[in-house]
Amino acid sequence: MSYTGDVKVGGPADVRELPALTISKVAVDEKMSNNCYLLRCNATGDQVLVDAAASPETLLSLIGSAGLTTVITTHQHWDHHRALADVVRETGAAVVAGEPDADAITEQTGVPVERRVTDGDRVAVGDCELEVIRITGHTPGSICLLYRDPTGHPHLFTGDSLFPGGVGGTFGDADAFVSLIGDVETKLFGELPDDTWFYPGHGADSTIGAERPKVAEWRERGW
Repeated sequence: MSYTGDVKVGGPADVRELPALTISKVAVDEKMSNNCYLLRCNATGDQVLVDAAASPETLLSLIGSAGLTTVITTHQHWDHHRALADVVRETGAAVVAGEPDADAITEQTGVPVERRVTDGDRVAVGDCELEVIRITGHTPGSICLLYRDPTGHPHLFTGDSLFPGGVGGTFGDADAFVSLIGDVETKLFGELPDDTWFYPGHGADSTIGAERPKVAEWRERGW
């Protein structure tokens, strides 16, 4: 079965096998239906989790006996780190988050953020690496994570900054929306090719090319 990115809470992970990196997507929590992504370097077996959102038993089963080197939290909102303390306690993984959100994540979870990142930083997944792209607006320190597959198209993990059909919510804050849509236009649509596949914090995946024609409409619509 080929990867689709369509997952349901309580259902199996959807697994994408790239030459150097394996991506496993799972949905957790019936109410919020968060997406969590386990990335595994095929050469070393090192694993990194993007958002320990909820259901630690599901995530720990997905991680398995191979262990976990790092948990990356895409932003400070509560629904993206409810399982962080349990996952870190069981695996000893280091915690990475965007610098402006790090203190809030620690306050909410009790888990220290060992590495605070911003634009251009890199996070290793064994022999592979993720490039950090800071997107300010949904929260002050939201980050996206870009894997540039040397044998194919890019893969982008967007947290709640970009979804099929729009950017993340800014809760009536006009300045935050201007920042968010500006960063998304400049740093994502302005830099990445149409075949970039992106993986959001909730719901289905999409591509930069599929969403590009809608960006002006999103800006006009506001959020």
